[in-house]
Amino acid sequence: MSVNSCSGVFRCPGRRLRGRGGAARCAMIGFERKGEGAIIRLDQPQRMNALTEPMVEALDAAVDAAVASGARALMITGAGRAFCAGGTLSEPLPQDAGAILESHINPLLLKLADLPIPLVAAVNGPAIGAGASIALAADMIVMSRSAFLAYAFAQVGLAPDGGASWLLPRTLGWHRAMSLMMTGERITADQALDWGLAWKAVDPEVLVSEAEALLERLASGPTQAYAAVRRTARAALDLGFAQALDLEREAQGEAGRTADFREGAAAFIARRPARFTGR
Repeated sequence: MSVNSCSGVFRCPGRRLRGRGGAARCAMIGFERKGEGAIIRLDQPQRMNALTEPMVEALDAAVDAAVASGARALMITGAGRAFCAGGTLSEPLPQDAGAILESHINPLLLKLADLPIPLVAAVNGPAIGAGASIALAADMIVMSRSAFLAYAFAQVGLAPDGGASWLLPRTLGWHRAMSLMMTGERITADQALDWGLAWKAVDPEVLVSEAEALLERLASGPTQAYAAVRRTARAALDLGFAQALDLEREAQGEAGRTADFREGAAAFIARRPARFTGR
């Protein structure tokens, strides 16, 4: 599907605009198909792409649009100098700061966790609070060296959200995760790479090309196998070893019935590149 043919798939819940090249865009989110992949761009650079309720609603709709369009991989990035500044504190403060989590943020994070396709975060600038949590929810993170992650919830008197309290200890270990959430210290791109958070740390001028190359690689790969990787790896975080083995057996049975497995095996035997179709 070309970029020009995808605009009808994305039904923005807010004010609708027309993006460059025919890509669908609303006042807060840009969406486009890129080959077999899809790109979502948080598009309120004047607010550092902060997560207002309308922004989260538009992001949620764009994720649905990516799946509905048949995209085989998804990338989320930000417009302007920031990836996402997290929740906004410039609006009247709510009496219940957890309400937006229940109604908006948590459903979005669960949707990202359950995606049937690989998810890439191209972190182009600061990712703070819930914005850093969205980046952490990705399967692979490519970071610009001008970017940083900061889980600075406690610095404004709030608890971690967006799954940070669950994901960070499992990714970095207890003490490093606790230190980051208590101090709010910035994680540079090179630190993120060294600690195993980021797949790549690149110079700002090549972030787009590097991230899009990764998107293309994943979008042309064995989609059903990637879905199995996501499902089994995430489930295994809460399973015992025997249960994880049972889940792997179930997933392998399903993967072995796909056209991509037959193609992958044939390509391996013939010593040629595989031509996966996602089926």
